[in-house]
This record gives sequence, structure tokens and C-alpha cells, in this order.
Amino acid sequence: MNNFNAAFHGEVKSQANLTFNRKIDHLRICLNKNVSFIGKSTGFNDVEFIHNALPEIDFDEISLETSLLGYKLNAPIIISAMTGGSRVAMKINEVLARAAEKLGIGMGVGSQRVALENPSLSSTFSIVREVAPNAFLIANLGAAQFSLGFGVEEARKAIEMIDANALAIHLNPLQEAVQCEGEPKFRGVLSKLNELVAELDVPLIVKETGAGISREVAVLLEKIGVKCVDIGGAGGTSWAAVEYFRALESNNDLYASIAKLFWDWGIPTAISVCEVSCATGLEIIATGGVRSGLDVAKAIALGASSAGIALPLLRPAYERGVEGVLDFLNKVILELRTVMFLVGAKSISDLKRVPLIIGGFTAEWLKLRGIKLEKYARRTGNV
Repeated sequence: MNNFNAAFHGEVKSQANLTFNRKIDHLRICLNKNVSFIGKSTGFNDVEFIHNALPEIDFDEISLETSLLGYKLNAPIIISAMTGGSRVAMKINEVLARAAEKLGIGMGVGSQRVALENPSLSSTFSIVREVAPNAFLIANLGAAQFSLGFGVEEARKAIEMIDANALAIHLNPLQEAVQCEGEPKFRGVLSKLNELVAELDVPLIVKETGAGISREVAVLLEKIGVKCVDIGGAGGTSWAAVEYFRALESNNDLYASIAKLFWDWGIPTAISVCEVSCATGLEIIATGGVRSGLDVAKAIALGASSAGIALPLLRPAYERGVEGVLDFLNKVILELRTVMFLVGAKSISDLKRVPLIIGGFTAEWLKLRGIKLEKYARRTGNV
């Protein structure tokens, strides 16, 4: 099937709930259109492992077990926040959650604002805990809503909705700025995040949605007590691209032109991982264009705790259900194991210490930002 419009047959838009309408648009466009970055990559192609011809380990000895915010994961992979709020989204969330439960990895849901506005839609999110009783689940709300009045009460409702192990607050200033009906309101967000850190019973994750997190922002977040960021770097899905297609469909030429201009805006994923890891002790989830186990391995070797995958799982989830998602993720896991074998890393901790060479645009960026590349080469002793 080349076109997924049939999936949305019967998903009637509501004039009373613009958030619901956007949810349908976002999922449909991501399934039907090319919303990838055009002239900017993740930066992972600029990162090279040094091959270890004498790894001194057996392939079946390799362990992918790790932890995130104190929770055990069987592999350093998170199914990143994507969707919720509609009938199709509910089915996709169920499929993704079953896969997460089966593999013992984490999963985040899309923004739950739509279900707070219309509680009848909460089941499109709560399904994930029903089918994944043991998985590490991440609730999700937008930062702009906290600038506009959301507080601890709304955060707790989102957490309770899916019995979440953590809450992600997503930073999406780019998307809000280029969206026809966007709400680019971010004044006071940092103080609201500080309040959430102090009041919530679960850890707070602050995540970007495709434009990356700089070290300056990471330092501010660490100072208020945030323990984990999802850097959501540039190079994967462009939400400016998604909003470009939405603007075209609504015949809004002005916002289509604005969104098109900012299609490739953002800090590449590999660079964002380096910026945050060099300046803070935050746990890092690396999302944004992660497409293989090799990308996962590079992200971890650069300083991430785990890596998140989103868009590549939508098609398998819709077309083939749990089996399709498991096939994709098991391939990523095998690729990760293979990388670890070829660099002599028996564990994820070992992988974080193997030498890397960084070149190209990524190297130039990091040098100009005062980040020493030699630390990644990890030369020791007289070798």
C-alpha cells in the first residue's frame, strides 16, 4: 500500500477540537509524505568507530542491558513519542506498546493534551499500559501549554492516564512558530519545569522534537534538577516539513513559505549529543534520524544513555502490526550487537569507552564550540 489515506476513513474532524484535528493531520502526513530533512543530516556519517580486529569476546557474550532513570532496559532503545488521540493512533499505540513489552524496552506516547481537552480520547493513550504492564512508559505534554496555564495538576493527569514511569515535556518552538494555528508561547516555561521537578513523583524528561538541544539549554535544565533530556536532534523528521504540508492543504501560502524556509532548521543529532554530554551529567536519549543499530551505537559512544526511534516504526506498525515492528527493532538490535562485537565492547558501559574519530561538518561545529575532539579518540598510555 502506497497511500495511507484509507486509514483515516471515518476519522471525522471536529470544529470544536483543533488539537484533535492536528493529531489526525500529523499522523496522516507522516505516513503519506516525505518529511525528512533535505540538506542536513544527523551527523552520524561524520562519526567513525575504530575497528578492533582482536575483540577478545564472543558474539553471544554481548549484553545490551542498560538502565534509564533507574529503570532496567533489555536494550538501549526507546520507541519515541509519536501519536495518540484518534482511532488509528490508538491501534498504532497498542502495536508499539506490545512490541516494547515483548523486547523489554521503553516507549513514549504522543502529546496527551488532546485527551486532557477531551477525556473520551484518553483510551487512545491508556491502551499502552494495558498491553505493556511492565514496560518503561513516558507520558508527554507540550511546554507551550505550561506557559499558557497548565501546571502540576495537568501533568499528574497525563502521568496517571498511562501509569507512566516518567513525564516528558516537549520543547517545540520551531513547530509552534511555523504552524498556522501555532502557540509560540514559551515565557515562564523554565520556572514551570522547576515546579514539576519538585512536585512530581516520577522523573521529568525534557525533550526536543527535531531541532536539538544545545549545551546552554542543557545546563539550564540541569540547574533546575532535570536528570534526563531527549535531545530530539535534526536529521530525521522535520516538523517544519509536516507543517508545510498542512499549510499547503489549508491554502495558507504565507505559512507554507515560512515552514519551507525552516525545513532544515536545527542542531544535528550527533552534535546535540556531544553538546549536552560535554557540558552536563544529564542522561541523554538520542532521537532524531536514528535509523539503524549503527546509529544507536554511535549515539551511545558519543555520550547518550539510549536512542529513540520514531517515524521508521509507523509503517511497519500500520502494515504488519506487532510482527512488523518486532522485525524492524530486532534488526536494529542485531546491528547494534554486531557493532559492539567489531569494537570489542561486551557491554553498553564498554561501548561508551571505545574510541571514535569525528570528521566533516560535525568536527568543524564541535571545534568552533570549543569541544575537544581528542577526547573521543580516547588514546591511552603509549598506544
